[in-house]
Amino acid sequence: MAISKSKPATEKKAASSSKTTEIPTITLKQIGADLAILHDLPKKTVESLFDDMVELVGKHLKKGSKIRISGLGIFQVKKRASRQGRNPATGEAMKIKASKTVGFKIARDLKESL
Repeated sequence: MAISKSKPATEKKAASSSKTTEIPTITLKQIGADLAILHDLPKKTVESLFDDMVELVGKHLKKGSKIRISGLGIFQVKKRASRQGRNPATGEAMKIKASKTVGFKIARDLKESL
């Protein structure tokens, strides 16, 4: 996809902070603003779409589904078993409860491009 419109906001911010070594954090709102510029859409519409997307991704992850986003990767819920751990302050042994977390596996094409 060729970008022929004005520079997106995230590129402008990244260019101005090139003097520092800090890695910029790009938010979903900033990506939405860039997409709004690239596709001549209102920012509120794109933000609303992203809000709905995040809500649906969370809903499907809670059900245990895998979320595959082409070109990006796969999100899926992973289970962690209970285990023994240590309190770092006292060194006392303690039991860590079983839990769930979201794992992400990067798409091959994206990984190779990094």
